[in-house]
Amino acid sequence: MRKTFLLSVLSTALLWSGAQAASPSFLAFESGHVRPLAQSPDGTRLFAVNTPNNTLDVFNITSSGLQLFARIPVGLEPVAVAARSNTEVWVVNHLSDSVSIVKLDGAPRVTQTLLVGDEPRDIVFAGSPARAFITTAHRGQQRTDPSLKSVPGAGDPQLTTPGIPRADVWVFNPASVGSYAVGGVPLRIMSFFSDTPRALAVSPDRNTVYVAAFKSGNETSSLNEEVICDSFDLKMPCFVKGKLMPGGRLGPQTNAEGKPAPKTGMLVKYNNASKRWEDEVGRNWNSAVEFTLPDKDVFAVDANALTEKVAFPHVGTVLFNMVANPVTGVLYVSNTESNNMTRFEGSGKFGGSTVQGKLALARVTVISGSTVLPRHLNKHIDYSKLVTNPGFDPTTKNHSLASPLEMAVTKDGRTLYVAAYGSSRIGVFDTAELEANTFNPRTASANYIDVSGGGPSGVVLDEARGRMYVMTRFDNAVKVVNLATRTEVAQAPLLNPEPANIIAGRPFLYDAQRSSANGEASCASCHTFGDADDLAWDLGDPDGLVTKSPIPGRFTSDLAFPIAKIVFGVKNKINGSDDPTDFHPIKGPMTTQTLRGMVNAGAMHWRGDRSAGVFGTSAKDTNLSFKNFAVAFEGLLGNAVPMSEAEMQTFADFQLAVQLPPNPIRNLDNSLTPAQKRGFDFYFGDRPSDGFKILRADGTSITPSNNCNGCHTVDPAKGMYGTGGDQSFEGNSQIFKIPQLRNMYTKVGRFGTPAVPFSSAPGSGFMGPQVRGYGFINDGTVDLLAHFFTVRVFQPTLNSGFPIINPDATRRDVSDYMHVFDSDLAPIVGQQVTLAPYNTASVNPRIDLLIQRARTPFVSKELGGNVTECDLVAQVVESGAKRGYLYDVAGAAFVAADGARRSDAALRSLAGVPGQEVTYTCTPPGSGKRIAHSS
Repeated sequence: MRKTFLLSVLSTALLWSGAQAASPSFLAFESGHVRPLAQSPDGTRLFAVNTPNNTLDVFNITSSGLQLFARIPVGLEPVAVAARSNTEVWVVNHLSDSVSIVKLDGAPRVTQTLLVGDEPRDIVFAGSPARAFITTAHRGQQRTDPSLKSVPGAGDPQLTTPGIPRADVWVFNPASVGSYAVGGVPLRIMSFFSDTPRALAVSPDRNTVYVAAFKSGNETSSLNEEVICDSFDLKMPCFVKGKLMPGGRLGPQTNAEGKPAPKTGMLVKYNNASKRWEDEVGRNWNSAVEFTLPDKDVFAVDANALTEKVAFPHVGTVLFNMVANPVTGVLYVSNTESNNMTRFEGSGKFGGSTVQGKLALARVTVISGSTVLPRHLNKHIDYSKLVTNPGFDPTTKNHSLASPLEMAVTKDGRTLYVAAYGSSRIGVFDTAELEANTFNPRTASANYIDVSGGGPSGVVLDEARGRMYVMTRFDNAVKVVNLATRTEVAQAPLLNPEPANIIAGRPFLYDAQRSSANGEASCASCHTFGDADDLAWDLGDPDGLVTKSPIPGRFTSDLAFPIAKIVFGVKNKINGSDDPTDFHPIKGPMTTQTLRGMVNAGAMHWRGDRSAGVFGTSAKDTNLSFKNFAVAFEGLLGNAVPMSEAEMQTFADFQLAVQLPPNPIRNLDNSLTPAQKRGFDFYFGDRPSDGFKILRADGTSITPSNNCNGCHTVDPAKGMYGTGGDQSFEGNSQIFKIPQLRNMYTKVGRFGTPAVPFSSAPGSGFMGPQVRGYGFINDGTVDLLAHFFTVRVFQPTLNSGFPIINPDATRRDVSDYMHVFDSDLAPIVGQQVTLAPYNTASVNPRIDLLIQRARTPFVSKELGGNVTECDLVAQVVESGAKRGYLYDVAGAAFVAADGARRSDAALRSLAGVPGQEVTYTCTPPGSGKRIAHSS
């Protein structure tokens, strides 16, 4: 346990009875819908995941619309549903890492909970006999559970091993899911050579399953600034650590006001024709990139043999959903293609280029046989006409679709419907025209279907009734659309516990009609579902001015900064000026940062340069910094109408409330492995890790002397998880803000790093195919955290840095700890299990664990201060009636909404009666009462 946590535990007895901040009854996670609607095989019912309410809502389909039949508690953040039969439905719970098996014969209830890998997203049934296929990330505590020791593909995810496939599909036999095991036993865990997967689709004959990577990349990567020759001569090569590099930086050398730019890295893209990594002027950088990116996006799987048949590359950058044409078998993949190789935002006058208005093309890619055919849905947009250009057509957005998600094809195979999440409409396409690329968006848009509420995320066709059902996430409802008239004829609102600030602010993340001039781009174009796109972008603005940083710095005082430069051997001018307080508008490639969990992190952007902006200046005011992103709506998205401060405040009130998920690698009892504990001890230990300690005569240090925690602060009571909000100089060419460290485990997969002067590592050598083009630090050029710890600032000395004896072992240990970094939520949050008459032996120990964690003190500012690791909720159908219980820690009993109390043993005994399975869920502290008593 962390030291700050131990201190809080010691003070719990004194503080627990005092006034505590109220824990929020709702936490936002912004999990993206994948398959939110499904229809029963007989067509009589519609199943809808109610993501914020953690329920499956079942509707009877009537002549007038939809009538609620049942509301069944499932896991946390359900995002997909599939009907196995008229009376059995499977629900994928994104935050709970589980699948709820719901039975409708008798009292509607969850009869079993399958435990799967991290962040499951989609589910389909295919094969003969039918199997269930579920996409998950290649990680999660359940992969290594002893109950899966004989399952092919289970076990250690090899987080830091190069060349590992990192897209998992868990395959279950629905007729025999392993009922006696704690969370079911899959037939196999299949892994595919890509990063985390999302969507699934099934061929018309049900014998092929298609698996799509989610943020699959686009064969781009970034070069560290130190592998580029130190000049602006594009044709003057040089040697870096014995390797010949083709030339210097692209430039411009200054901004428009003539102030020298800092040395920065550069983006490159793999050219499949020439087999070279090339920059925008075509130079060959193979000597600087130690890996290849196969860019495998969609995989075809034999649903019976459970083997991969073929992989389709270059389908898109971010892949959302897939559907197969029921007549021809042609596969359609909704996606966006990112334009990150184009540099700079703003007008593009001085820099010569701009990505303004053309961030990510909304597409449907057609896969026909072995042919991959991307189709741009908005090919009517003339990207050469910026919003500031007199020739710009303001009606362009009327014909655009943004963020294409789920699709549906008519039974005759002739019409494709596409839910455009960022456009509040459904795109309608003739499949023949789409495949031939002969459609015209300006005329096709006349058939698009507008839906009220906003954020259409799922579509189901009910052709027998001439209807379409649409899930609209912004207002959390299901809409009924008449297909003949293309009008909305009914709606069914879903129970929504979200606070007003979440509902009001969500559209600002996605709504491309408000965000951009051409109706295609929004903040979510890069910050996918409020997270990241796993790419780097060079979004400086050479037409901008040099501004000043108000952020306090480490190693940036008048005395420490020049000393640090000498110690680190840095010769080039930092920030272009050697003034550590400068923000130069040219900044080089930066990886997209998550928008989740930012509320206590201080100023935003890698350098913290949103600390100063249109709405004011403050060193660490997170809210103000977020509002200062208003300029990006014009400079980046190309919007002609500026965002007001009131609008940005509404956006901030939503986005700053969105949380990061629990860590999927840390032990569920919140303990550390021996290696993680050694890393923890060094991180918080007495030895300074900053690499140099220059002492005065009195023994005090001229330079700051910090352990890891001294810069990357962990203080749960203040909401700090890796950053205290300061800047730091660590020998780079720019000053950066110290970043948070809670999502390091998501950045694994780019292996291969050349030797650079900044590091003592010898270079990896060529590592072969990898699944990601970006890794750690600001530009994504580091493959392993342990390799980052070899840079100059961490070099071993007698009194500081990593240990002189076997430093690599400590580097690996600290890396292991950072992958399971502390966070606002304990790892037990979301975890579930269902107790039934046949599985008590395997499930009872897990219930014991859930109760133990519900009783364990925990500290989190966002959860209200001193809380426990979770609120434990139990759901059961008792004597035919649905009943929810909340575990009362003080009374050691489960309490129902009417105040009735049951002991732990009494509640477990209910599951001994057939039809009274009890499902236990660890919910976020503060939300348990709402979830137990109102769902």
